[in-house]
Amino acid sequence: MSVRKAVIPAAGYGTRFLPATKAVPKEMLPIVDRPTIEYIVAECARAGLDDVLVVTASGKAAIEDHFDRSLELEAALEAKGKQAALAMVRDLATLATVHAVRQGEQLGLGHAVLQAAAHVGDHSFAVLLGDDIVDPDDDLLERMVAAHEATGRAVVALMEVADDDVDKYGIAQVGERADDGSVSITGLVEKPDPADAPSNYAVIGRYVLPGSIFDVLRSTAPGAGGEIQLTDALEALAADEPIVGIVLEGIRHDAGDKLGFLEATIDFALRRDDLGPRLAEHLRDLVATRLA
Repeated sequence: MSVRKAVIPAAGYGTRFLPATKAVPKEMLPIVDRPTIEYIVAECARAGLDDVLVVTASGKAAIEDHFDRSLELEAALEAKGKQAALAMVRDLATLATVHAVRQGEQLGLGHAVLQAAAHVGDHSFAVLLGDDIVDPDDDLLERMVAAHEATGRAVVALMEVADDDVDKYGIAQVGERADDGSVSITGLVEKPDPADAPSNYAVIGRYVLPGSIFDVLRSTAPGAGGEIQLTDALEALAADEPIVGIVLEGIRHDAGDKLGFLEATIDFALRRDDLGPRLAEHLRDLVATRLA
């Protein structure tokens, strides 16, 4: 049950960020000075998942280029004596072994994950959605990997949401919460009416799955929007035996939403010694001016 591989679906058009994403992959939009997807790959590396497959589409070669060597850039930086910048760009090529496969047609998240079958094989693996940015100090993915390696079951990340917001998420039907923060999941409901929601535990974009999920996905009929939904495959697994939910206690940003992306940018900038103090002062002045 050892987990060493991760899959990052990144084939979407990024329409919510048009026109910025007309020619630039959404995953390459920077949070401060690092592309969004770099935070996701770094999270994989911290959890010991050093083999990362990105599921891309036409026009997204920049993602692969970002994690590859750039000899011309390195030579220019070295010639100018910019050793810190040189070390930074070289480190990107060793952060993890990053591969790519294309999803020729966008037929849902389940279909995107299915594109990883040849690379992953029968091994267990993690799936990380690039829209969800988890606090780098949080050990969510590490806890999820440990839960899978201990049980052999599929593991999903959960967070508690307000009752009025359950219709925005996939919601888990859960048992009692254990002392380690995990819960057993016996069912999943996609965006239920608040009156019908089985809980307020929402599924967020982190999964650790057994290789057997690929057979389940192959037999999963298209669901909402005519797409193959990962949620449907997970519900099929939960029908056989409960899957495991690990509850996020820390900070998570929805970088697929404009406001969430801005919040993530401000959060990460405030943590920086070179930016944080001046940005905090600017924000205080700005708020005081706007609300005056």
